[in-house]
Amino acid sequence: MRNIIRTVIIGVCGLTFSCCNDFLDREPISNITPDVYLTEETQLASYANGMYADILPSNSSTSFGIFGIDEHTDNMAGESYSNKYVPGQWKVGQSGGEWSFDIIYRCNYFLERVIPLWKDNALMGAEENIKHYIGEIYFFRAYEYFNKLQKLGDFPIITTTMPDQMEPLVAASKRMPRNEVARFIIQDLDSAIVLMKDIDPDGHKNRLSKKCAQLLKSRVALFEGTWLKYFKGTAFVPNGEGWPGKSKEYNANYQYPSGDIDSEINYFLEQAKNAAYEVAENITLTENNGIFRQSLSDPVNPYFDMFSAEDMSGYDEVLLWRKYDKGLGITHAGNQFASRGNAGVGLTRGMINTFLMEDGTPFYTSSNYSGDETIADVKKNRDGRLNLFLKVPGQTNLLILSSEGTHGAIIEPVPDITTGGAGWTYSTGYTISKGLNFDQKHCGNFLSYTGSITFRGVEALLNYMEACYELTGQLDDNAKHYWRLIRERAHCDIDYEKTIALTDMSEEAKWNWGAYSKGELVDPTLYNIRRERCCELMAEGLRYMDLCRWRAMDQMINQSYHIEGFKLWGSMQNWYIDENTGESILIYGLDNPESNVSSPERSLYLRPYEKSSKSLALDGYRWAMAHYLSPIAIQHFLITSNNNDVETSPIYQNPGWPVVPNEGALY
Repeated sequence: MRNIIRTVIIGVCGLTFSCCNDFLDREPISNITPDVYLTEETQLASYANGMYADILPSNSSTSFGIFGIDEHTDNMAGESYSNKYVPGQWKVGQSGGEWSFDIIYRCNYFLERVIPLWKDNALMGAEENIKHYIGEIYFFRAYEYFNKLQKLGDFPIITTTMPDQMEPLVAASKRMPRNEVARFIIQDLDSAIVLMKDIDPDGHKNRLSKKCAQLLKSRVALFEGTWLKYFKGTAFVPNGEGWPGKSKEYNANYQYPSGDIDSEINYFLEQAKNAAYEVAENITLTENNGIFRQSLSDPVNPYFDMFSAEDMSGYDEVLLWRKYDKGLGITHAGNQFASRGNAGVGLTRGMINTFLMEDGTPFYTSSNYSGDETIADVKKNRDGRLNLFLKVPGQTNLLILSSEGTHGAIIEPVPDITTGGAGWTYSTGYTISKGLNFDQKHCGNFLSYTGSITFRGVEALLNYMEACYELTGQLDDNAKHYWRLIRERAHCDIDYEKTIALTDMSEEAKWNWGAYSKGELVDPTLYNIRRERCCELMAEGLRYMDLCRWRAMDQMINQSYHIEGFKLWGSMQNWYIDENTGESILIYGLDNPESNVSSPERSLYLRPYEKSSKSLALDGYRWAMAHYLSPIAIQHFLITSNNNDVETSPIYQNPGWPVVPNEGALY
C-alpha cells in the first residue's frame, strides 16, 4: 500500500511544477487513496520512512557523497568548473528548475489527513509515537521549504493539497516574501520540536529527534538573519531597491511583521542563538586524541572514526545518521573514494591556507610554518584537523585487509593529476581522509556500508557563536566557552584572541571568500568565527550556503579568483617522471590538446580549470549578483499566465534574471 500512496503523491501535479491540464485531468486524490491508509502508527512511520532518503543528504553509490557537496566553492574543486562562476553561462531554463512542489505536496497530504484524525483520537497506536511521526513530517516540510528559501528566496507558502481547479492553483502561486517563508519554516520546526521525542523511537539516531529540529531551526534563523543583514537595501530582500515583489499587487504594500528590516534581522538572530543554545548545552563533543592511526597497535581516535563508523549511535555529537546495509543492497561509494582521489573533488589551496598553526597563529605570521613544497610540509605544526584529514602520499589508508574490497588504495599514492576518468583524478592534488574507514571490506565497488552523518551537534556551537556576534558585536560567556571547546578538540591553541590580533585581512582575502561581505572585508573577529566554521565543517556540505548568506562573492564581480591546488611547480613536479623514459609526464600549453596540467607561467600552483584555452574559466572565477538566487524557468510563468503573457502571471522572476529562456543573468 505504501508504494501505491507514494506513486499517487509523486505523480500528482502540485501547483505549477508540471502541466495544469494534466492536473485537471486526474481524479480527486480521495478517490484514489484508500481511506484506511494513515490511520495507525506503523503507517505513519512508513510514510515518513519514504522521505528520509529523498530529502536529507547522505552518501551515494556514484560520488563522494556528503563529503563532496562543497565542490564548486573556494574550499573544494572538482574536475570541471561550475557555470555559476562564469557569468552568462548559467541560463534561464525553459522548464524544470527549483520551482517544484512534489515534496511539499507529500507533506501537506499527510498533515491534512492525519492531523484531524489525531485530534479526534482516531489514530491507532502509542500516542507519543504518533506525535513523533507527525513531528517528522513537519520537519520534512520545513527542510524542503528551507531548500526553496536558499535557492529561490520568495516562495509560495502552501499548507494544503490544492483542488483540481485552475483559479486556486494560480492564486496559490503568489510568492511570499522570503522572511515570511523563513518564519513559516521556524513555525513548522517549533511544531516538530513540541511533537518529537528527545530520543528518536528506534533509539539509534536513525530517525529525527527534537535536537535535530532545534539545530535546523538555528541554521534557518541564522541563514535568514545574516541574509537580511548583508543584502539589506538590495533587490534580494523585501522592500529593498528593485525588489521584484513590489511589482505585484499582493506584495506592493508589504510590511515586516516586526516593524522594519533591522528588527526582523534581530528576530532571526535571536531565534538562531536560542535554538543553538538548546542543542549546544545538551551534547558532548567527541574526543579527539590527535592520533591518525597507521598501525593496528595505534589507539583509535573517536573523532576521526566518527565520520566513517558502521554504527554512529554511540557518538553523542551525532544527532542523525543514515545506516547502510550490504545484505539489503543499501550501500555507497564513500570509502573507496576516501582512500583514493575523493571522486575527483579536492581541497583548494584556499582551504589549506585557512587552517591555523597549532599555536593558533596564521601561517603567514609563524616561524613554525614549513611551507608548501610538499603536502607533508603543509601539515607540519598545523591545526590538528588538517593533520588528521589531509592525506599524504605514503600514508596507510587501509589497516584491516580484506578480499571484499579491491577498489581502494591501501597506501596513498602520489596524487594522480594527469589521468581523468572514473572519479580517480586528484583534481587539486589535495585530498582528504574524512570519511575513511580503515577496513578494506568497505572498498568493494560501490559496496561500502559505513554510516553517513546528517546532523552533527558541533554546528550548534558554531551557530551560537556567529549569531551572538552578529547580534551584538560581542561574544558572551557561552560563545567564548564554545569557541574554546572547539579549538581544544581541534588541538589548536584555545587563545582565539591571539589569533584575532594576528589576523591580516588583506592576507586572508587572497584565498578565503568568507573574508568578504558585500565586497568589503569583514572585521577580524567575525572572520575568525567564520574561519572556525570553515575548518570544523570542512567537506560537510554547508559552505555554499554560508557563502551566499554572507554575500561573500561580490568581490568577484569585478575581480577574478583563481582556483588553485598544491604547489605542483616546485619539488613535487619530480613525482611525475616516467620510470622508463626519465621524462616528465606533465604536459602543458593552452593550445596543446594533450595538456594535462596548468602551465608554471600561470602559477606555481596547479590550476585545474586553466589547462586549455577552451576553458571558460581560464581567466578565473567571476560572479554575477543574480547568481545568489536561482532563476525560475519560463514554463512556470506561462502556465499561470493569461494568453501566455508572462507579465500576467502572479509569479515574478528573481533579481537580475530575465524572463526569457536560454539567456544568462542581466547583472
